[in-house]
Amino acid sequence: MDLNFLKIIDEKREMLDGIADELWEFAETAYKEFKSAGRLCQALREEGFQVEEGLAGIPTAFCGKYGTGRPVIGILGEFDALEGLGQAAGVVEKRPNGRKSGHGCGHNLLGTGALGAALAVKRFLETSGHAGTVVYFGCPAEEGGSGKAFLARDGAFDCLDAALCWHPDEETGVRTKLSLANCLVLYKFDGKASHAGSHPYLGRSALDAVELMNVGANYLREHMIPEARVHYAITDTGGCFPNVVQAHAEVLYMIRAPRNDQVRELYKRVCDIAAGAALMTGVKVEHTFLKACSNTILNDAMQQDLYEKMLRIGSPEITPEDEAFAAEMTRCALMDFPKADVEHPIHWEIKPYAPGEETPNFSSTDVGDVSWICPTAQVTAATVAYGTPGHSWQMTAQGKAPLAHKMTRFAAKAMAATAVELMVNEDLLQKAKDEHRRRVGKEGYIAPIPQGVRPTPLEDIGAQ
Repeated sequence: MDLNFLKIIDEKREMLDGIADELWEFAETAYKEFKSAGRLCQALREEGFQVEEGLAGIPTAFCGKYGTGRPVIGILGEFDALEGLGQAAGVVEKRPNGRKSGHGCGHNLLGTGALGAALAVKRFLETSGHAGTVVYFGCPAEEGGSGKAFLARDGAFDCLDAALCWHPDEETGVRTKLSLANCLVLYKFDGKASHAGSHPYLGRSALDAVELMNVGANYLREHMIPEARVHYAITDTGGCFPNVVQAHAEVLYMIRAPRNDQVRELYKRVCDIAAGAALMTGVKVEHTFLKACSNTILNDAMQQDLYEKMLRIGSPEITPEDEAFAAEMTRCALMDFPKADVEHPIHWEIKPYAPGEETPNFSSTDVGDVSWICPTAQVTAATVAYGTPGHSWQMTAQGKAPLAHKMTRFAAKAMAATAVELMVNEDLLQKAKDEHRRRVGKEGYIAPIPQGVRPTPLEDIGAQ
Protein backbone atom coordinates (compact mmCIF):
# COMPACT_ATOMS: atom_id res chain seq x y z
CA MET A 1 0.00 0.00 0.00
CA ASP A 2 1.30 3.44 -0.99
CA LEU A 3 1.67 5.69 2.08
CA ASN A 4 1.91 9.01 0.22
CA PHE A 5 -1.31 10.18 1.89
CA LEU A 6 0.65 10.46 5.16
CA LYS A 7 2.57 13.44 3.77
CA ILE A 8 -0.29 15.73 4.74
CA ILE A 9 0.67 15.27 8.40
CA ASP A 10 4.03 16.89 7.71
CA GLU A 11 2.43 19.46 5.43
CA LYS A 12 0.10 20.42 8.30
CA ARG A 13 2.91 20.33 10.86
CA GLU A 14 2.68 23.98 11.83
CA MET A 15 -1.07 23.79 12.30
CA LEU A 16 -0.96 20.55 14.29
CA ASP A 17 1.87 21.69 16.56
CA GLY A 18 0.06 24.98 17.12
CA ILE A 19 -3.19 23.26 18.09
CA ALA A 20 -1.34 20.97 20.51
CA ASP A 21 0.20 24.02 22.18
CA GLU A 22 -3.13 25.85 22.30
CA LEU A 23 -4.76 22.89 24.04
CA TRP A 24 -1.80 22.80 26.46
CA GLU A 25 -2.45 26.45 27.29
CA PHE A 26 -6.21 25.93 27.74
CA ALA A 27 -5.65 23.04 30.20
CA GLU A 28 -9.37 22.46 30.81
CA THR A 29 -10.62 19.70 33.09
CA ALA A 30 -13.31 17.05 32.62
CA TYR A 31 -16.50 18.21 30.91
CA LYS A 32 -15.33 21.83 30.95
CA GLU A 33 -13.11 21.64 27.86
CA PHE A 34 -15.10 24.28 25.96
CA LYS A 35 -12.16 26.11 24.39
CA SER A 36 -10.35 22.88 23.54
CA ALA A 37 -13.39 21.26 21.95
CA GLY A 38 -14.17 24.47 20.10
CA ARG A 39 -10.65 24.69 18.67
CA LEU A 40 -10.72 21.11 17.43
CA CYS A 41 -14.19 21.56 15.90
CA GLN A 42 -12.94 24.68 14.14
CA ALA A 43 -9.99 22.77 12.69
CA LEU A 44 -12.22 19.91 11.51
CA ARG A 45 -14.62 22.29 9.77
CA GLU A 46 -11.77 24.17 8.11
CA GLU A 47 -10.46 20.85 6.79
CA GLY A 48 -13.79 19.85 5.27
CA PHE A 49 -15.24 17.52 7.91
CA GLN A 50 -18.93 17.44 8.76
CA VAL A 51 -19.00 18.29 12.47
CA GLU A 52 -21.67 17.32 14.97
CA GLU A 53 -21.44 18.80 18.46
CA GLY A 54 -23.13 17.85 21.72
CA LEU A 55 -22.95 14.07 21.21
CA ALA A 56 -25.08 12.17 23.75
CA GLY A 57 -26.10 15.52 25.22
CA ILE A 58 -22.54 16.27 26.39
CA PRO A 59 -21.58 19.85 25.43
CA THR A 60 -17.88 19.09 24.87
CA ALA A 61 -18.37 15.80 22.99
CA PHE A 62 -18.35 15.97 19.19
CA CYS A 63 -17.44 14.15 16.00
CA GLY A 64 -16.14 15.10 12.58
CA LYS A 65 -16.98 12.85 9.61
CA TYR A 66 -15.57 12.59 6.11
CA GLY A 67 -16.32 10.07 3.36
CA THR A 68 -19.19 7.81 2.36
CA GLY A 69 -20.05 4.20 2.93
CA ARG A 70 -18.24 1.46 4.79
CA PRO A 71 -16.03 0.63 6.44
CA VAL A 72 -16.36 3.31 9.09
CA ILE A 73 -13.16 3.81 11.07
CA GLY A 74 -13.12 5.89 14.26
CA ILE A 75 -10.15 7.90 15.49
CA LEU A 76 -10.47 8.69 19.20
CA GLY A 77 -9.27 12.06 20.47
CA GLU A 78 -8.98 13.35 24.03
CA PHE A 79 -8.18 16.86 25.27
CA ASP A 80 -8.88 17.13 29.02
CA ALA A 81 -6.30 18.20 31.59
CA LEU A 82 -5.74 17.34 35.26
CA GLU A 83 -6.44 19.45 38.33
CA GLY A 84 -3.43 20.66 40.31
CA LEU A 85 -0.80 20.24 37.58
CA GLY A 86 -0.32 23.79 36.33
CA GLN A 87 3.35 23.98 35.36
CA ALA A 88 5.66 26.02 33.16
CA ALA A 89 6.73 24.33 29.94
CA GLY A 90 10.29 23.52 28.94
CA VAL A 91 11.83 23.66 32.43
CA VAL A 92 13.28 20.87 34.56
CA GLU A 93 12.06 22.13 37.92
CA LYS A 94 8.66 22.36 39.50
CA ARG A 95 7.49 25.84 38.55
CA PRO A 96 3.73 26.55 38.76
CA ASN A 97 2.49 28.72 35.92
CA GLY A 98 -0.51 30.23 37.71
CA ARG A 99 -3.04 27.75 36.31
CA LYS A 100 -4.92 25.30 38.52
CA SER A 101 -4.68 22.51 35.95
CA GLY A 102 -2.22 21.14 33.42
CA HIS A 103 -1.77 18.44 30.79
CA GLY A 104 -0.07 15.93 33.04
CA CYS A 105 -1.25 13.04 30.86
CA GLY A 106 -0.49 14.58 27.46
CA HIS A 107 -4.04 14.82 26.17
CA ASN A 108 -3.23 18.03 24.33
CA LEU A 109 -1.03 15.79 22.17
CA LEU A 110 -3.48 12.89 22.09
CA GLY A 111 -6.31 14.95 20.64
CA THR A 112 -4.01 16.62 18.13
CA GLY A 113 -2.40 13.38 16.96
CA ALA A 114 -5.85 11.90 16.40
CA LEU A 115 -6.72 14.96 14.32
CA GLY A 116 -3.61 14.44 12.21
CA ALA A 117 -4.58 10.82 11.61
CA ALA A 118 -8.08 11.84 10.52
CA LEU A 119 -6.63 14.38 8.08
CA ALA A 120 -4.42 11.72 6.51
CA VAL A 121 -7.29 9.25 6.10
CA LYS A 122 -9.32 12.03 4.51
CA ARG A 123 -6.46 12.68 2.08
CA PHE A 124 -6.48 9.01 1.11
CA LEU A 125 -10.25 9.02 0.51
CA GLU A 126 -9.99 12.20 -1.55
CA THR A 127 -7.19 11.00 -3.78
CA SER A 128 -8.18 7.36 -4.17
CA GLY A 129 -11.94 7.59 -4.51
CA HIS A 130 -12.18 4.54 -2.26
CA ALA A 131 -15.36 3.92 -0.27
CA GLY A 132 -15.13 4.46 3.45
CA THR A 133 -15.74 6.96 6.23
CA VAL A 134 -13.38 8.33 8.85
CA VAL A 135 -14.85 9.74 12.05
CA TYR A 136 -12.85 11.82 14.50
CA PHE A 137 -14.45 11.49 17.93
CA GLY A 138 -13.84 14.33 20.35
CA CYS A 139 -14.04 12.48 23.65
CA PRO A 140 -14.12 14.63 26.81
CA ALA A 141 -13.35 13.74 30.40
CA GLU A 142 -11.16 10.67 30.12
CA GLU A 143 -9.67 11.74 33.46
CA GLY A 144 -12.22 10.80 36.09
CA GLY A 145 -15.26 11.32 33.88
CA SER A 146 -15.36 8.33 31.50
CA GLY A 147 -16.70 10.42 28.64
CA LYS A 148 -16.37 7.56 26.15
CA ALA A 149 -18.39 5.26 28.43
CA PHE A 150 -21.30 7.71 28.38
CA LEU A 151 -20.97 8.00 24.59
CA ALA A 152 -20.80 4.21 24.27
CA ARG A 153 -23.86 3.73 26.46
CA ASP A 154 -25.83 6.11 24.26
CA GLY A 155 -24.76 4.48 20.99
CA ALA A 156 -22.26 7.02 19.62
CA PHE A 157 -19.79 4.32 18.52
CA ASP A 158 -22.31 1.80 17.16
CA CYS A 159 -21.58 2.96 13.61
CA LEU A 160 -17.92 1.88 13.76
CA ASP A 161 -16.28 -1.09 12.10
CA ALA A 162 -13.04 -0.42 14.03
CA ALA A 163 -11.37 2.28 16.12
CA LEU A 164 -7.84 3.54 16.68
CA CYS A 165 -6.31 5.61 19.42
CA TRP A 166 -2.91 6.48 20.86
CA HIS A 167 -1.41 7.79 24.06
CA PRO A 168 1.67 9.85 24.93
CA ASP A 169 4.08 7.62 26.80
CA GLU A 170 7.67 6.99 27.85
CA GLU A 171 8.02 4.22 25.23
CA THR A 172 7.10 3.72 21.59
CA GLY A 173 5.15 0.73 20.32
CA VAL A 174 1.78 -0.98 20.30
CA ARG A 175 -0.19 -0.64 23.52
CA THR A 176 -0.89 -4.07 24.99
CA LYS A 177 -1.97 -3.03 28.47
CA LEU A 178 -5.04 -4.59 30.05
CA SER A 179 -6.71 -1.69 31.83
CA LEU A 180 -9.03 -2.20 34.80
CA ALA A 181 -12.76 -1.58 34.78
CA ASN A 182 -13.93 0.85 37.45
CA CYS A 183 -16.81 2.80 38.92
CA LEU A 184 -16.98 6.07 40.85
CA VAL A 185 -19.51 6.53 43.66
CA LEU A 186 -20.23 9.40 46.05
CA TYR A 187 -21.47 8.47 49.55
CA LYS A 188 -23.32 11.15 51.52
CA PHE A 189 -23.96 10.80 55.27
CA ASP A 190 -26.45 12.93 57.21
CA GLY A 191 -26.60 13.02 61.02
CA LYS A 192 -27.50 15.58 63.66
CA ALA A 193 -25.52 18.64 64.76
CA SER A 194 -24.91 19.35 68.44
CA HIS A 195 -22.44 21.07 70.75
CA ALA A 196 -19.49 18.70 70.89
CA GLY A 197 -18.59 19.79 74.41
CA SER A 198 -21.82 20.26 76.36
CA HIS A 199 -24.23 18.01 74.47
CA PRO A 200 -22.29 15.52 72.31
CA TYR A 201 -24.77 12.76 73.19
CA LEU A 202 -27.49 14.67 71.32
CA GLY A 203 -25.49 14.66 68.08
CA ARG A 204 -24.98 11.99 65.44
CA SER A 205 -21.71 12.46 63.56
CA ALA A 206 -21.71 12.03 59.80
CA LEU A 207 -17.94 12.37 59.85
CA ASP A 208 -17.69 9.43 62.24
CA ALA A 209 -19.64 7.41 59.69
CA VAL A 210 -17.25 8.40 56.88
CA GLU A 211 -14.26 7.40 59.00
CA LEU A 212 -15.84 4.08 59.95
CA MET A 213 -16.69 3.40 56.32
CA ASN A 214 -13.07 3.98 55.34
CA VAL A 215 -11.90 1.64 58.10
CA GLY A 216 -14.31 -0.99 56.84
CA ALA A 217 -13.07 -0.54 53.28
CA ASN A 218 -9.49 -0.98 54.46
CA TYR A 219 -10.42 -4.29 56.08
CA LEU A 220 -12.13 -5.31 52.84
CA ARG A 221 -8.79 -5.18 51.00
CA GLU A 222 -7.70 -8.52 52.51
CA HIS A 223 -10.80 -10.21 51.14
CA MET A 224 -10.86 -9.04 47.52
CA ILE A 225 -8.86 -10.29 44.56
CA PRO A 226 -5.27 -8.96 44.45
CA GLU A 227 -5.85 -7.19 41.12
CA ALA A 228 -8.71 -5.08 42.53
CA ARG A 229 -8.27 -1.58 43.91
CA VAL A 230 -10.43 0.60 46.18
CA HIS A 231 -9.49 4.29 46.63
CA TYR A 232 -11.30 7.06 48.43
CA ALA A 233 -11.16 10.82 48.99
CA ILE A 234 -13.10 12.67 51.70
CA THR A 235 -14.68 15.50 49.77
CA ASP A 236 -16.72 17.07 52.60
CA THR A 237 -15.66 16.75 56.24
CA GLY A 238 -18.63 18.66 57.58
CA GLY A 239 -16.84 21.87 58.46
CA CYS A 240 -13.77 23.16 60.26
CA PHE A 241 -15.19 23.61 63.78
CA PRO A 242 -14.33 20.66 66.05
CA ASN A 243 -16.77 21.86 68.71
CA VAL A 244 -19.69 21.02 66.41
CA VAL A 245 -20.78 17.45 65.79
CA GLN A 246 -20.61 17.26 61.99
CA ALA A 247 -24.10 16.75 60.63
CA HIS A 248 -23.03 16.09 57.03
CA ALA A 249 -20.01 14.47 55.40
CA GLU A 250 -19.19 12.95 52.02
CA VAL A 251 -16.63 10.53 50.64
CA LEU A 252 -15.88 9.64 47.03
CA TYR A 253 -14.93 6.06 46.17
CA MET A 254 -13.31 4.61 43.05
CA ILE A 255 -13.57 0.82 42.76
CA ARG A 256 -11.42 -1.04 40.20
CA ALA A 257 -11.15 -4.66 39.08
CA PRO A 258 -10.12 -6.54 35.93
CA ARG A 259 -13.71 -7.02 34.72
CA ASN A 260 -17.01 -5.16 34.91
CA ASP A 261 -18.75 -7.98 36.79
CA GLN A 262 -16.03 -7.95 39.46
CA VAL A 263 -16.46 -4.18 39.85
CA ARG A 264 -20.21 -4.62 40.31
CA GLU A 265 -19.64 -7.24 43.02
CA LEU A 266 -17.17 -5.02 44.89
CA TYR A 267 -19.47 -2.03 44.53
CA LYS A 268 -22.22 -3.94 46.37
CA ARG A 269 -19.82 -4.83 49.15
CA VAL A 270 -18.68 -1.23 49.55
CA CYS A 271 -22.32 -0.14 49.71
CA ASP A 272 -22.88 -2.67 52.49
CA ILE A 273 -19.94 -1.19 54.39
CA ALA A 274 -21.43 2.29 54.01
CA ALA A 275 -24.78 1.05 55.32
CA GLY A 276 -23.02 -0.59 58.27
CA ALA A 277 -21.17 2.62 59.10
CA ALA A 278 -24.44 4.53 59.05
CA LEU A 279 -26.05 1.95 61.32
CA MET A 280 -23.18 2.12 63.82
CA THR A 281 -23.36 5.91 64.07
CA GLY A 282 -27.11 6.43 63.87
CA VAL A 283 -26.96 8.50 60.67
CA LYS A 284 -28.48 8.16 57.22
CA VAL A 285 -26.54 7.38 54.04
CA GLU A 286 -27.31 7.70 50.36
CA HIS A 287 -25.02 7.12 47.42
CA THR A 288 -24.79 8.55 43.92
CA PHE A 289 -23.34 6.46 41.08
CA LEU A 290 -21.28 8.96 39.08
CA LYS A 291 -19.60 7.00 36.30
CA ALA A 292 -17.90 3.77 35.26
CA CYS A 293 -15.73 2.39 32.49
CA SER A 294 -14.98 -1.06 31.12
CA ASN A 295 -11.80 -3.07 30.91
CA THR A 296 -9.95 -3.09 27.59
CA ILE A 297 -10.40 -5.79 24.94
CA LEU A 298 -7.21 -6.19 22.88
CA ASN A 299 -7.12 -7.11 19.20
CA ASP A 300 -4.04 -8.88 17.88
CA ALA A 301 -5.04 -8.56 14.24
CA MET A 302 -5.11 -4.76 14.37
CA GLN A 303 -2.15 -4.55 16.71
CA GLN A 304 0.02 -6.61 14.37
CA ASP A 305 -0.83 -4.28 11.49
CA LEU A 306 -0.14 -1.22 13.61
CA TYR A 307 3.29 -2.63 14.46
CA GLU A 308 4.09 -3.34 10.83
CA LYS A 309 3.02 0.16 9.81
CA MET A 310 5.11 1.72 12.59
CA LEU A 311 8.17 -0.16 11.35
CA ARG A 312 7.49 0.88 7.79
CA ILE A 313 7.05 4.54 8.70
CA GLY A 314 10.08 4.51 10.96
CA SER A 315 10.65 6.41 14.19
CA PRO A 316 11.32 10.14 13.87
CA GLU A 317 14.86 11.45 14.03
CA ILE A 318 15.87 12.34 17.57
CA THR A 319 18.09 15.40 17.63
CA PRO A 320 20.93 16.20 20.05
CA GLU A 321 18.70 18.95 21.43
CA ASP A 322 15.94 16.43 22.15
CA GLU A 323 18.38 14.17 23.98
CA ALA A 324 19.97 17.03 25.89
CA PHE A 325 16.63 18.25 27.25
CA ALA A 326 15.51 14.72 28.12
CA ALA A 327 18.79 13.98 29.87
CA GLU A 328 18.55 17.21 31.87
CA MET A 329 14.96 16.37 32.81
CA THR A 330 16.14 12.96 33.97
CA ARG A 331 19.01 14.31 36.08
CA CYS A 332 17.09 17.17 37.64
CA ALA A 333 13.53 15.88 37.95
CA LEU A 334 13.35 12.12 37.50
CA MET A 335 16.24 10.57 39.42
CA ASP A 336 13.93 9.71 42.31
CA PHE A 337 11.89 7.51 39.97
CA PRO A 338 13.14 3.93 39.55
CA LYS A 339 12.92 3.81 35.76
CA ALA A 340 14.87 7.00 35.04
CA ASP A 341 17.57 6.35 32.43
CA VAL A 342 20.37 8.92 32.13
CA GLU A 343 22.26 6.97 29.47
CA HIS A 344 19.23 6.46 27.25
CA PRO A 345 16.71 9.15 28.24
CA ILE A 346 14.44 8.82 25.17
CA HIS A 347 13.02 5.38 24.36
CA TRP A 348 12.00 6.32 20.83
CA GLU A 349 12.78 2.93 19.27
CA ILE A 350 9.74 0.83 18.37
CA LYS A 351 9.33 -1.97 20.89
CA PRO A 352 9.06 -5.46 19.36
CA TYR A 353 5.53 -6.81 19.27
CA ALA A 354 4.58 -10.44 19.73
CA PRO A 355 0.99 -11.49 18.91
CA GLY A 356 -0.88 -12.47 22.04
CA GLU A 357 1.24 -10.47 24.44
CA GLU A 358 -0.76 -8.78 27.19
CA THR A 359 0.59 -6.49 29.89
CA PRO A 360 -1.13 -6.39 33.31
CA ASN A 361 -1.93 -2.82 34.26
CA PHE A 362 -3.71 -1.22 37.20
CA SER A 363 -4.91 2.01 35.63
CA SER A 364 -8.17 2.50 33.76
CA THR A 365 -9.27 4.11 30.50
CA ASP A 366 -12.65 4.64 28.89
CA VAL A 367 -11.14 3.44 25.62
CA GLY A 368 -12.12 0.10 27.13
CA ASP A 369 -15.78 0.78 26.41
CA VAL A 370 -15.08 1.45 22.73
CA SER A 371 -13.04 -1.76 22.58
CA TRP A 372 -16.11 -3.76 23.67
CA ILE A 373 -18.14 -2.31 20.80
CA CYS A 374 -15.70 -2.70 17.91
CA PRO A 375 -12.12 -3.90 17.29
CA THR A 376 -9.80 -1.31 18.79
CA ALA A 377 -6.03 -0.84 18.88
CA GLN A 378 -3.74 1.79 20.36
CA VAL A 379 -0.29 3.26 19.74
CA THR A 380 2.13 4.61 22.32
CA ALA A 381 4.81 7.14 21.43
CA ALA A 382 7.68 8.42 23.58
CA THR A 383 6.75 12.07 23.97
CA VAL A 384 8.67 12.37 27.28
CA ALA A 385 11.91 11.24 28.88
CA TYR A 386 11.90 7.61 29.98
CA GLY A 387 10.85 7.32 33.60
CA THR A 388 8.47 10.29 33.52
CA PRO A 389 5.45 9.40 35.68
CA GLY A 390 1.99 10.03 34.32
CA HIS A 391 -0.17 12.63 36.04
CA SER A 392 2.87 14.67 37.09
CA TRP A 393 4.26 18.17 36.69
CA GLN A 394 7.18 16.59 34.83
CA MET A 395 4.76 15.33 32.17
CA THR A 396 3.18 18.76 31.89
CA ALA A 397 6.58 20.44 31.55
CA GLN A 398 7.45 18.32 28.49
CA GLY A 399 4.10 18.76 26.73
CA LYS A 400 5.22 21.50 24.31
CA ALA A 401 8.72 20.21 23.55
CA PRO A 402 9.84 19.44 19.96
CA LEU A 403 10.08 15.75 20.93
CA ALA A 404 6.42 15.75 21.98
CA HIS A 405 5.37 17.29 18.67
CA LYS A 406 7.35 14.96 16.41
CA MET A 407 6.23 11.82 18.27
CA THR A 408 2.64 13.04 18.06
CA ARG A 409 2.96 13.25 14.28
CA PHE A 410 4.51 9.77 14.22
CA ALA A 411 1.55 8.35 16.16
CA ALA A 412 -0.82 10.12 13.75
CA LYS A 413 0.87 8.46 10.77
CA ALA A 414 0.71 5.00 12.35
CA MET A 415 -2.99 5.29 13.13
CA ALA A 416 -3.81 6.67 9.69
CA ALA A 417 -1.86 3.92 7.92
CA THR A 418 -3.71 1.18 9.78
CA ALA A 419 -7.06 2.94 9.33
CA VAL A 420 -6.54 2.95 5.56
CA GLU A 421 -5.37 -0.68 5.61
CA LEU A 422 -8.64 -1.60 7.30
CA MET A 423 -10.51 0.23 4.55
CA VAL A 424 -8.74 -1.49 1.63
CA ASN A 425 -8.01 -4.90 3.14
CA GLU A 426 -11.28 -6.74 3.67
CA ASP A 427 -9.49 -9.81 5.02
CA LEU A 428 -7.77 -7.82 7.78
CA LEU A 429 -10.98 -6.11 8.85
CA GLN A 430 -12.86 -9.40 8.93
CA LYS A 431 -10.06 -11.05 10.90
CA ALA A 432 -10.18 -8.19 13.43
CA LYS A 433 -13.97 -8.50 13.70
CA ASP A 434 -13.84 -12.28 14.15
CA GLU A 435 -11.26 -11.93 16.91
CA HIS A 436 -13.28 -9.18 18.58
CA ARG A 437 -16.42 -11.31 18.56
CA ARG A 438 -14.51 -14.20 20.13
CA ARG A 439 -12.92 -12.08 22.86
CA VAL A 440 -16.09 -10.19 23.79
CA GLY A 441 -18.27 -13.30 24.01
CA LYS A 442 -21.94 -13.90 23.38
CA GLU A 443 -23.29 -11.26 25.76
CA GLY A 444 -21.43 -8.48 24.03
CA TYR A 445 -21.14 -4.98 25.48
CA ILE A 446 -23.13 -4.25 28.61
CA ALA A 447 -22.86 -0.58 29.50
CA PRO A 448 -21.46 -0.19 33.03
CA ILE A 449 -23.22 3.15 33.53
CA PRO A 450 -26.96 2.86 34.31
CA GLN A 451 -29.44 4.83 32.23
CA GLY A 452 -30.31 8.10 33.89
CA VAL A 453 -26.80 8.77 35.20
CA ARG A 454 -25.46 11.94 33.60
CA PRO A 455 -21.85 13.20 33.38
CA THR A 456 -20.68 15.24 36.37
CA PRO A 457 -17.44 17.26 36.54
CA LEU A 458 -15.49 16.06 39.55
CA GLU A 459 -14.60 19.56 40.64
CA ASP A 460 -18.31 20.28 40.97
CA ILE A 461 -18.55 17.76 43.80
CA GLY A 462 -15.39 18.98 45.49
CA ALA A 463 -13.16 16.11 44.30
CA GLN A 464 -9.69 16.32 42.83
